[in-house]
Amino acid sequence: MPDFVNFSAYRFTPLDALPALRARLTDFCREESLRGTILLSPEGINLFVAGERPAMDRFLVELRTLPGLSDLAPKESLSADQPFNRMLVKIKKEIIAFGVEGIDPARNPSPKLAAATLKQWLDEGRPLTLLDTRNDYEIRLGTFSGAVPAGIDHFRDFPEAVRKLPPALKSQPLVMFCTGGIRCEKAGPFMEREGFENVFQLDGGILKYFEEVGGAHYEGECFVFDRRVGVDPALKPTGSVLCYACQQPLTLAEQADPRYVYEKSCPHCYAV
Repeated sequence: MPDFVNFSAYRFTPLDALPALRARLTDFCREESLRGTILLSPEGINLFVAGERPAMDRFLVELRTLPGLSDLAPKESLSADQPFNRMLVKIKKEIIAFGVEGIDPARNPSPKLAAATLKQWLDEGRPLTLLDTRNDYEIRLGTFSGAVPAGIDHFRDFPEAVRKLPPALKSQPLVMFCTGGIRCEKAGPFMEREGFENVFQLDGGILKYFEEVGGAHYEGECFVFDRRVGVDPALKPTGSVLCYACQQPLTLAEQADPRYVYEKSCPHCYAV
């Protein structure tokens, strides 16, 4: 059995006294030998943390004592190794960098669509557009069949990408998705502000979809921001890695390419 439990979770909820909260969570995680990253801001919390099961159970109890987090339910996966190198608790202006003023997911969220409902809609062939709000390098590992990529290198580029979408999409059903849901929390209200009339966000993102309905209508794997690099629809590591030189994700097939040289090059950055 895998030895490490991986939690990913976020919540948009007002938080204050952030320096004291950072110290409290830092001390707790160090005492429990947890590793990962916790981002704190006035708008909420975003975390990716891993540790052994008893410690992670205690961590969840600790998190649920915080304001607005009493019902927090992290997405969970298992791994044989600790996927993080260290424990960091940071204070940020935003828990997901977007840079657009006035977007407040806690008070004005977009409608969420459950994983089972999205699968049903796709099974039925219901007319809709799937919009992948992730960065291009993430999408390379996998995405939903027929999804439209946002075409961005950083989430801060998303507003400009939205303005380049065909105007006809503004009146059509549009379901956006990302890894765990947090980017869509801001992308959805922004798109509504830009005049999109029928926007949904996939609740819990790709990882929740995998957890609840598997890989139906999805092609490939899902990029994750830790040493696992990619997970399959069973939420198991796929063996993908990051190129040491260009930091592009590489599948097992790409690692078999002769242009892939460990810590030197890959098919994406190889120079003759």
